[in-house]
Amino acid sequence: MDARTAERQVVDAALTLFGERGFQAVGMDAIRTASGVSLKRLYQLFPSKDALVEAVLRRRDEEVRAGIAAHAAAAGAVSAHDRALDVFDYLADWFAEPGFRGCSFINAYGELGGVSAGVTELARAHKAALRAHFAALVTALDGPPLLAAQLAILADGAMATAGISGTPEAAGQAKAAASTLLAAAGA
Repeated sequence: MDARTAERQVVDAALTLFGERGFQAVGMDAIRTASGVSLKRLYQLFPSKDALVEAVLRRRDEEVRAGIAAHAAAAGAVSAHDRALDVFDYLADWFAEPGFRGCSFINAYGELGGVSAGVTELARAHKAALRAHFAALVTALDGPPLLAAQLAILADGAMATAGISGTPEAAGQAKAAASTLLAAAGA
């Protein structure tokens, strides 16, 4: 098995296991078993669990960014207003997936942010990217800059609420609040 395939298998397995059990509860041996990659090879690819957690978060960041864009395109959300609201439709679909346990970044930061500078940096960068996404849309709508932060807070709050409650309703509730904020801002 080449290094790229082994890396993909390890990250895939880790993403699944961390999502199911949490970051701290999963050891490298469980990831080895789930991935089918030898422990020696696993440590060659990821010299520490921290390095693997960071690789998982980088992968998840790419997936979320691509997922938001693809969802908007598939929904025909062309205007900035529709694309802003479509983020919450993307969240609703994600929250309804079997086994959804919340945002990987919120969960990782909650478990490891106090002891891992890398996790903190990646979580903050991911959340900043979501705010930047909303900021670009708000700018296109000539809305107030504060609106982007408010929309991001609604999205993050929906992620946390859905992860804890185990139901997707928070996405629709956040979308309704986002629609109200957009209308109040004249966006």
